Amino acid sequence: MQRIGLIGYGAIGRALHQLLLSHAKASVEVAAILVSTPASVQPHAQSSSLAVTKDLETMLDFGLDMVVECAGHLAVDTYAAPILHAGIDLVLVSSGALADASREQRLRDAAAAAGRQILVPPGAIGGIDWLGAARTAGLTRVVYRASKPSQAWAGSVAERSVDLASLASPTAFFQGSAREAAALYPRNANVAATVALAGLGLDATQVELIADPGASVNVHEIEAASAGGSMVTRIAGQPDAGNARTSVMTAHSVLRTILNRSAAMAI
Repeated sequence: MQRIGLIGYGAIGRALHQLLLSHAKASVEVAAILVSTPASVQPHAQSSSLAVTKDLETMLDFGLDMVVECAGHLAVDTYAAPILHAGIDLVLVSSGALADASREQRLRDAAAAAGRQILVPPGAIGGIDWLGAARTAGLTRVVYRASKPSQAWAGSVAERSVDLASLASPTAFFQGSAREAAALYPRNANVAATVALAGLGLDATQVELIADPGASVNVHEIEAASAGGSMVTRIAGQPDAGNARTSVMTAHSVLRTILNRSAAMAI
């Protein structure tokens, strides 16, 4: 039985929890949830043995095999290294946190010192396996393009460039590196960071971000070229009902990462 800890209980955390409960026969158990306000989780807790706490040490006392972070960059800074040092693998949903080179190195060092792994799920995007393979087959160019409904960018620095409420057509408001995108749009650009980490890196991967007032889905596109071939992908993901910034498929991608760790066959 894999014992899982969750950090964060927003749209992704809640969806993942429900998915894991539905896969009880797959020998996975959510043993503990770490949140700043434990009372917010209680209405969703279906097991009296589930620990809900705001204290990391309390969560780590439950003999966890893996912890899933889905709470943002501050949670990564606060909890990621101690979890790895405790000898526990970490699933990092907030991959955009790795846009900070010093943070990335600290976490890599912590994982190496403890002999554990940081697992970055693909999230809302496809083609990550191809990019990873193409990296050793002469990968030369990667462009990632994200187009989301205008309201998905509300509250971000996109509002400094465009008036989101008055847009009449799809408008690109950012073009730059994946490192810049992930740093400027930490709640929107995790996919950009994941694409970059799988392929050419955060500085060589080009990103374009688009606000589309007529869109109802989040569109993710990758154009990549290598000596071994080229790839063009387009994924139209349904936004999560509780958070337009993320896609429904994100929680399912994390579930796949968790289940693959104990599966007899992993693809």
